[in-house]
Amino acid sequence: MSTPTPFPGQHLPGPPQRVDPERIHAEVDELLTGLSDCDPQHDHHALTRQAQILERAHDVLVQALSTVDKI
Repeated sequence: MSTPTPFPGQHLPGPPQRVDPERIHAEVDELLTGLSDCDPQHDHHALTRQAQILERAHDVLVQALSTVDKI
């Protein structure tokens, strides 16, 4: 008699988590298009906005990696 092999992440409570690479690409691309709206030569707050945009894109990628790591 053989024991079935569990799939990765099957032991975790709750519904199975999934990562949609196309959604992640779209979300990061959308954030990064906002960088072109920030012109540090004409707006002294542009660097702050660019940093915030990059931070949000980073958070999206970190969350995706975290989810994949749990699967």
